[in-house]
Amino acid sequence: QAQLVESGGGSVQAGGSLRLSCRPSGYTRSPQCMAWFRQAPGKGREEVASIYINDGATYVDDSLKGRFTLSQDNADNTVYLQMNSLTPEDTAIYYCTATAFALAGWCLRRRGSTDFAQWGQGTQVTVSS
Repeated sequence: QAQLVESGGGSVQAGGSLRLSCRPSGYTRSPQCMAWFRQAPGKGREEVASIYINDGATYVDDSLKGRFTLSQDNADNTVYLQMNSLTPEDTAIYYCTATAFALAGWCLRRRGSTDFAQWGQGTQVTVSS
């Protein structure tokens, strides 16, 4: 059964860094587009970044550029979200998502949570001031 295995959440102080990972498992065909969303308490789920697996091209939300970066391990298509200079406003549950078939133009732009069907279990990120 296809699933997305997430890890790397935790608690840090403001200014710190965390790296989240998401590994697709059980896919008969590797996802072509993978993304991270986050959901803060009382808010909707919003996209953070996405990566087009075929060539590693990435999209990062404008408000997070310079602090968040996305990369992949070509060996197993694990995707890493590196988060630096964290602030309390980054506190949220972070979710990995993927879609099997996608074009780069679809993948590398801001998307809504309803655009994706496969989700990881979520990992909590807490940033204290």
